Amino acid sequence: MDAKSLAGSSSSFLLPPPPPPPPTAASSEHRPTVSYRPEELDQQKVTQPLINYVENVHFPYINDFNNYERIVKIGQGTFGEVIKAKCKKTGKIVALKKILMENEKEGFPITALREVKLLQRLKHPNITELLEICSSKATSYNRGRSTFYLVFKFCEHDLAGLLHSESVKFQLPEIKGLMKQLLNGLYKIHMSKILHRDMKSANVLISKDGVLKLADFGLARPLIKALPGQPDPCYTNRVVTLWYRPPELLLGDRHYGIAIDNWGAGCIMAELWTRSPIMQGETEQQQLTLISQLCGSINPTTYEDCDKLPLYGKIDLPAGLRRRVIERLQSYVKDAAALDLIDNLLALDPKKRIDADRALNHRFFWTDPMPGELKRLMSTLHQSMFEYTATRGPKRPHPQQPPPAAHSHGQSAKVPASQGHMFDRVF
Repeated sequence: MDAKSLAGSSSSFLLPPPPPPPPTAASSEHRPTVSYRPEELDQQKVTQPLINYVENVHFPYINDFNNYERIVKIGQGTFGEVIKAKCKKTGKIVALKKILMENEKEGFPITALREVKLLQRLKHPNITELLEICSSKATSYNRGRSTFYLVFKFCEHDLAGLLHSESVKFQLPEIKGLMKQLLNGLYKIHMSKILHRDMKSANVLISKDGVLKLADFGLARPLIKALPGQPDPCYTNRVVTLWYRPPELLLGDRHYGIAIDNWGAGCIMAELWTRSPIMQGETEQQQLTLISQLCGSINPTTYEDCDKLPLYGKIDLPAGLRRRVIERLQSYVKDAAALDLIDNLLALDPKKRIDADRALNHRFFWTDPMPGELKRLMSTLHQSMFEYTATRGPKRPHPQQPPPAAHSHGQSAKVPASQGHMFDRVF
C-alpha cells in the first residue's frame, strides 16, 4: 500500500507528497534531474542545511504536533505509546498514538498506513474515531525524521482498567448493554471484510457517556477472497494477545477467518464476571493446556480437521478432558443465557463458533432484564481508568502483542505440557 492508494480512499487524510529538493546557491529555472539508487541515498549525509530545510517544510493535511499539549501517558506496548493530550486551540481532549519509526527505512510504516486506511472504512458509533494525523518536526535530535501520531477521539476508560477497579460493579443489564455494543462494533468490522486480530479488554474503550468503542487496529487487516482456482489466502498466525488467542492460531493455522475475533469476544464476555482474563498462560503451550482444561481436549472429534494444522502433533495436548465451560463459569455467571452465549463463542472448532450477527440474536439480549445503558454508571466515576494506569495488585497486566516472527514448522519434538507457569482465573 502506498500513499497514493491511501489518499484515493478518502480526502480526509492525505499523506504529503515528497518535498522538492532544497534550494542551492546555484539555482536556475531549469535544473537537471539528479536520481540516486537506494544504496546511494543511504550514504547521503544529513547536513544542517537539509535539516533546516526539512524543519520548515509544511506537510499538507497533517497538522503540527505542537498544536497539542501533552497531559499524561495512558498506554504503552510494542506499538509505542498512547498519550492523553489537549488541543491548544479548541481545548478538546484527544488520544495521540505514536507511530514507531525507528526501524523504518522506506518512510511511513505500512502497518500505520493500513490502520489509517481501515479506520477510514469503519465509521461506526462502536469503533474508535480517527480525527487526523499530526507530526513533530524533523530535527537533528530525531536524526532528521518526523515523528507521526494518529489522533483519536478520547475515551475516558478502557474495559481492563474498569475491571481492575473494585468500585466499578456491572449489573446484568449493563453487561448486556456493553456486550451488545461490542458485538455491534465487531459485526461492522466483519461486514466490512476486516479482521481485528487483537480483541482484548484493554482494546475496548468506554466513554464517560457509556459508549463502547473497539480500538487498536494496529494488527487489523482486510480479508482476502481467493479467486477461482487460486489457493486460500495465507495470513500470519502471530497475532492476537496470548490470553485471547484461539486454538487455531496456537496450532499454526494461517488460513483463518473472523472466528478468531469471536473467540476474543467470548473471553472478554467471561471476563465481565471473573474481573480478569480467564486463561493466563505464559507460553503458547500453556495457553493450549488451559483451553483444553476449559473447553475439552482438542482432537478431530471436537475440532474437525485440526490434525491438518501445522503444529498439531508437535505440541503435547491434554487428552481425555471433557468440555466444562458452563460448569467452570457458573459460580461467577448466574445467568443461564449468558453462560450459553459464552459457551458458543468459545467453541473449539472455528466453523462452529457463533459469529457476531447470530450472537446479537441470542436470547441473552432478548430476555429480561433487557440491555441497559452504561451512562449512569460511568457518570459516577471521577477519574479515568486504563489498564496502563490501574493499580493491579496481584493481577498481571495483559501480555504484549506477539512479535512478528512466524512459527517454526520444522519442529519435530513434542513440547511437554508441564513447562513453565500458568494462571487460570476460573479453576
